[in-house]
Amino acid sequence: MVDNDNSNRRRIVEFKDGCRYGKFGKTKAYELIALERIRAYKMGGKTMIDLDSVDEYHASLPRVETRAG
Repeated sequence: MVDNDNSNRRRIVEFKDGCRYGKFGKTKAYELIALERIRAYKMGGKTMIDLDSVDEYHASLPRVETRAG
């Protein structure tokens, strides 16, 4: 039997693709990894970024308060 439940799968991409997805550069990505705001893994010699953690990081950002006239 094949397990077709994708809800438990990690969405992991190469570092540069994770940066592109998160809309941040590599310096910011390494900073967020060091602060444990996003998760990263090593696969061979490559650093991989967990896109779910990028989504969680984005969701945690404060909303901009506007001052309507």
